[in-house]
Amino acid sequence: MKKTVLLIFVILFASILSLESCGPVVFSSRLGAPPPNWFYPNRVETVRYVYFPDYEIYYDFSLRNYIYFDNGAWLSVEILPKRFNGINLRRSRQVRIKDYFGDNIKRYHNDNVIKRRNPSSKRYH
Repeated sequence: MKKTVLLIFVILFASILSLESCGPVVFSSRLGAPPPNWFYPNRVETVRYVYFPDYEIYYDFSLRNYIYFDNGAWLSVEILPKRFNGINLRRSRQVRIKDYFGDNIKRYHNDNVIKRRNPSSKRYH
């Protein structure tokens, strides 16, 4: 009995240690490809979006695409256009959006990012 409990404890402990060292563990509603190589939280967390404030780009883990504002419209793409090729997202400032899981990133951006910058500034439509 004691050996069984000890064995279960050792297996559980080893599993937790290996989980910590395996890199990103992201919960998403869509299974399949792992997160992009620039995303390494080093812990278990539930996020849908990561925001890159220097470029006003979002990454949606559920849909596996980038969302950015261009010429008056929010665009959603799997691969960023060539104008973003010089950006190293791994070294760029990232904000993990832990409190929003909805589909309308435009509304989230207007309500949370634009208002914080300047409450009287023009909003993105």
